[in-house]
Amino acid sequence: MPPLLVGRDGIIDDFVEGLDDGPGAPGRLMCVTGARGVGKTVMLTEFGRIARERKWEVIDETASDGLAKRLLERFVPNKPSVNLSVKPSLSVAGLGGLSLGEASVSSQRMPLTLREAMGRRLDVLERRRAGLLITVDEAQSTARGDMVAIATAVQHLTREERNIAFVFAGLPIIVSKWLNDDVLTFLRRAQSERLGDIPLAEVRGAFIDTFEESGIAIGGDALRMAVDATEGYPFMIQLVGYHVWRIAYRRQRDGAAAGKGMSVSEDDASEGVANALSRLGDTVHGPELDGLSPVDKTYLLAMAQDDGPSSTSTIAERMGKDVGYANIYRTRLIDAQVIRDVGYGKVDFAIPYLRRYLREHAAYIRMSAHDGRPGRG
Repeated sequence: MPPLLVGRDGIIDDFVEGLDDGPGAPGRLMCVTGARGVGKTVMLTEFGRIARERKWEVIDETASDGLAKRLLERFVPNKPSVNLSVKPSLSVAGLGGLSLGEASVSSQRMPLTLREAMGRRLDVLERRRAGLLITVDEAQSTARGDMVAIATAVQHLTREERNIAFVFAGLPIIVSKWLNDDVLTFLRRAQSERLGDIPLAEVRGAFIDTFEESGIAIGGDALRMAVDATEGYPFMIQLVGYHVWRIAYRRQRDGAAAGKGMSVSEDDASEGVANALSRLGDTVHGPELDGLSPVDKTYLLAMAQDDGPSSTSTIAERMGKDVGYANIYRTRLIDAQVIRDVGYGKVDFAIPYLRRYLREHAAYIRMSAHDGRPGRG
């Protein structure tokens, strides 16, 4: 968790107002989207911190198989687990009198049962003037049955004006996957927050404040190098800030112990940026490519041959395909926020330094695109 959140005041204010304004407030049902590394998980963590300050109970989950079942078990403690999968959903009949070991399966019962379990927890919390916040990260990976169960339960509790909030976050694909699902129309009411890059002026101020609070001064060319290297990309802000700080501190910590002031040199900034770029490739670029199809990767490799925005017709020519075929993958990559439309038949990379990573690992990525192996070098 970064020590200072930059450029997110608006979304934080909306959430705080949602909790304070009471049941049904818009900020209590929120969908946070964005590309990898823009700070979705950080936002969920911050929301949890804010809710806990208000004595709310917070349940943080990451989407995977059995999500609704795990939530149900959180609300019914000290019960034996059910060895059943949610396909599409799970019901625990007679929740008050039977153990989970005596559960029955019914595709229609899970939403009602989860609603009942959440309602009983809220009975306790509301007597203390508190509420319940549920956050789900990587929501694009949620099984449909699980999302139906959770959304239905939250919808009914919201209609009953219970003290509940639900925030789900993920890649932009969740907009088409969940918000356009006819069974999940309730989720269309979610306040949509699409996270993007941070203005460099705000990055500059954040670096100055954070470094100075830790006893290290940063300014001049060292500051400029660090700020410019982030390109406003939230995860890169964290990486650059951390690595530059660590290198400067290690170089001067003995002097600091003797009472001497510390500052960031240009060499510190240069080395820190290099370390941050290496880490960015391992944690963002590699995983992003691993989740793409072979043709997606081929499209990106064709783009990476240009130093700036690429012509969609040129990309198709390099792929050996017609423009209509290539545009299928253009649309997919734009929806995933890997690339962006920059107008006039051109596209560019949406993730900083992805072009550089593709060039450095082109041979291995090209090979993986042909034989299905992971795309990381």
